[in-house]
Amino acid sequence: MKYSYSELAKMIDHSLLHPTMTDADLEAGCKLAAQYQVASVCIKPYAVKQAVGWLSGSGLLVGCVIGFPHGNSATESKRYETELACKDGANEIDMVVNLGKALGGDWGYVEADVKAVCDEAHKHGAKVKVIFENDYLTNGGAGLSSDDFKRKLCEICERAGADWVKTSTGYGFVKQADGSYNYKGATEHDLALMRASCSSKVQVKAAGGVRDLDGLIKVQDLGGSRCGATATAAMMDDYRKREATGTLEGAGGKIGSGGY
Repeated sequence: MKYSYSELAKMIDHSLLHPTMTDADLEAGCKLAAQYQVASVCIKPYAVKQAVGWLSGSGLLVGCVIGFPHGNSATESKRYETELACKDGANEIDMVVNLGKALGGDWGYVEADVKAVCDEAHKHGAKVKVIFENDYLTNGGAGLSSDDFKRKLCEICERAGADWVKTSTGYGFVKQADGSYNYKGATEHDLALMRASCSSKVQVKAAGGVRDLDGLIKVQDLGGSRCGATATAAMMDDYRKREATGTLEGAGGKIGSGGY
């Protein structure tokens, strides 16, 4: 195995964002994240202060979502939500771009929206991940193809001060022909595209579709440095199992099964 347990665990932002999660669920999730020594938890805004307490002494970071999951809040609302999260102890901010503005070609608005959050977070020493929600971008927009649209977003986010660009929220469900809703989340194509569209100053985060150890390794191989996940225990337990049985070599699978 070319990656150690620690290298892979420190890619994981353990996601605690489902709307039905209770405070007891969030506390249990923080304890699980600390047990597996991942990079961070990504938690609901109201629970940041609690998470900081639950994770005290663990060495884990606390991340908070902003304008989640659809990015439609006013810029000042996103900025203020960022300020509150940082004052409550958030080390990282995962914000969603205003996709309607982007798809309409109002690039100045999009850049100012991202910059407002980045400037506020950086003022408090926090870092920012900007979420594109790529499942909504399969047809492109603003006169651009899907890939060119994502490249444009990468350029804007880097200029605005983003520390990461991120594929998805994990909740970008798209209505299918049969009336059901589904999504892909992170894909190998998008991760490679986003990595190639940013300088080395900006990192790439995958979210959605990475649910096993092989998928996590694939994210690393494609240049991603973080991965949002709920399947933390399954991933890292599999690492220890393979380590114990001598079957770590050759690991590495595909991404895109859906689910955060």
